Amino acid sequence: MRKPIFTAIRSARGKGFSPDEVKAVDALLDRLGVPEDDEEAKGEHPAAEHALPSAAPAAGGTGLADPGKFFASVKAPQLFTSALKPDQKAGLEAILAAAAAAKWPLSFTAYALATAFHETAATMQPVREAFWLSESWRKTHLAKYYPYYGRGYVQLTWRKNYERADKELGLGGKLVANLDLAMKAEVSAPIMIKGMEEGWFCASKDGKRHSLARHVAKSGPSTRAQYQSARRIINGVDKADKIAGEAIAFQSALQAGGWKG
Repeated sequence: MRKPIFTAIRSARGKGFSPDEVKAVDALLDRLGVPEDDEEAKGEHPAAEHALPSAAPAAGGTGLADPGKFFASVKAPQLFTSALKPDQKAGLEAILAAAAAAKWPLSFTAYALATAFHETAATMQPVREAFWLSESWRKTHLAKYYPYYGRGYVQLTWRKNYERADKELGLGGKLVANLDLAMKAEVSAPIMIKGMEEGWFCASKDGKRHSLARHVAKSGPSTRAQYQSARRIINGVDKADKIAGEAIAFQSALQAGGWKG
């Protein structure tokens, strides 16, 4: 009885479940008298296929040694000035998990978090291009590439880029068939990670791609100037200094949490 409930919640909210969320839903279903599924009797929880990956490292792996210190540290003047909302925390976890899976170093991870923070207006959830306007507006004003307008943490745009992301993530055509998959954190985060690392989004006039390795430190912390330069990966120099400041703040939070990359 529980698996369809978890599936319905997952479909409605557009992302998987953290361990704490699974416990909370289970507790509610217990109070409502909803019986467990056969999978639970065998030790497999019905929410397992919808779980969000962990940002904590495996033994010797990449990730946060102390997630609690990281989340405490992001409550900084340039970042989240009040308690994190569940969606903000889940979005941070999804990005951290994708960065950990890619074995990313400190500076790469800090700049990805800062980019998502800026592009999503601090919601840490994937957004549509001009998300404050209507779909009708997008159809009219983004006609040159509609319906392949920007979606996600880094505003994936144009059909060829959706096709590339689909192929790179091994989605077997699912993203091209359903562009709104890019609105799911567990899809959007890997798109951002691979795209920023490999330079999918922008190039200089000589054709050289703007990638993280071109702009920030491959190990250890980066400077504000390096983070300012990294904005070229996404959008020229638009808001470069503001995002650099946010990257420095995320870098400090990652250091507090013992990020190992």
